Amino acid sequence: MKVQTTLTWAALALVVAGSALAPNGEAQTVMPKVAEAAPNAVDEVAGIRVPDSKLARDATQVVRDTEDDLLFQHSMRVYYWAALAGKRKGLTFDPELLYVAAMFHDYGLTAGYGESHLRYEVDGANAARDFLSGHGISEADGQRVWFAIALHTTNGISPHLYPIAALLAEGANMDLVGAGYDDFTAAQRSAVEAAYPRPPQFAEGFLQALYDSLKHRPETTQGTGLADVMAYKDPGFHRRDFSNLMRKSRWATGQ
Repeated sequence: MKVQTTLTWAALALVVAGSALAPNGEAQTVMPKVAEAAPNAVDEVAGIRVPDSKLARDATQVVRDTEDDLLFQHSMRVYYWAALAGKRKGLTFDPELLYVAAMFHDYGLTAGYGESHLRYEVDGANAARDFLSGHGISEADGQRVWFAIALHTTNGISPHLYPIAALLAEGANMDLVGAGYDDFTAAQRSAVEAAYPRPPQFAEGFLQALYDSLKHRPETTQGTGLADVMAYKDPGFHRRDFSNLMRKSRWATGQ
């Protein structure tokens, strides 16, 4: 594993309680399923390979056994978009860490978090950090992956962090809303889509997956684009109004 320059985390320090892979202290059951073989080092797509390491293979297996096809294929595409963007920009990044970040970035949407009231991004970040720690990866690298996943839905921050965080957010935005679509060649887009096809109803399927995971914790979506998903799926959902929070606070009312 490459050693990257230590970043100053003081301004971003967060304390997240509980088990990453088992919310609320309960063991999460991972149900195996019969599906296509996991990718390996010989799988090259548009000049990008999945890292040939036990770490990458184990990450693939954990996620493949837990996520459905829609989420897993999305995660694979996110890795390729992210790695392709990094290669195009000449960025230096650890492909293993980027791959683990891509694999776990939507892990918080899986069934094991049906009672979690953390942001789903934090659930996935916790799971990735615990996974990396269990494989002997340094705390610093685990924390880098944690922030990359935790912030990947918070626009405007990730691009100013280290490459793994910037590239993960870029890859996710490319796959979900086509951000930076023309920055990838037609051949690259075709290769990634051929390897990990996008279902015709991917948008509706992904929105449903988000809603199914978030409907029991709608408070965690406030202030993010995920609140748009809640409003789309649930007409009774009300977005938090920060202006009203300030105007009606005890400071403002004197009560």
